Amino acid sequence: MTSKGTSILFIRHGVTEWNVKNLVQGSTDIPLGEEGRAEVRAWQLPPEFNDFVWMSSPLKRAIETATILSGGAPETDPRLSEMCWGTWEGRTLKDLRVELGDLMVAWEAKGLDFHGPDGESPRDVQSRIKPLFQEFAKNKRDICAVSHKGVMRAVYALAIGWDMADKPPVKMLDGCAHLFELDETGAPSVAQLNIPLVQ
Repeated sequence: MTSKGTSILFIRHGVTEWNVKNLVQGSTDIPLGEEGRAEVRAWQLPPEFNDFVWMSSPLKRAIETATILSGGAPETDPRLSEMCWGTWEGRTLKDLRVELGDLMVAWEAKGLDFHGPDGESPRDVQSRIKPLFQEFAKNKRDICAVSHKGVMRAVYALAIGWDMADKPPVKMLDGCAHLFELDETGAPSVAQLNIPLVQ
């Protein structure tokens, strides 16, 4: 794909059993469920991205998604891993909101600085992803990255200056790809969101 900068196409992994149960996964290494495998097999990368280099988070659900889509073993990089939710992993947000009440409301209002106990914030995710984007830009590698919702939202926030204290201007849909352009410094901008993967 021809562009002035470097392109990175993000795809979220397929559905896991924890997704079905609405459990917070974070850094917990949960594999795809059967529903997720069937979902990903139905996806097809648009042909204009066929020359992109496949990369993945090292978590099983992302590696398996990338392997099914690409037909090969992707490169992995820990900086593409999901945001760690600390001691909240394995819980539901609904239960946490009931249990913590106004405290949870105050925490969620922190936006970019919101994090669970012993977990990461979206700003932390941005800090670890920036050096990776700088490497992509320096090497002029167009990348197809299979990652996670928390990572993609943090990148979107970085690209548009969203503080994450309220809803995003555009919701990033599952089952779609999201294209960002990197300038020569690795700073991202939005090229196209919600590119369908089911043709």
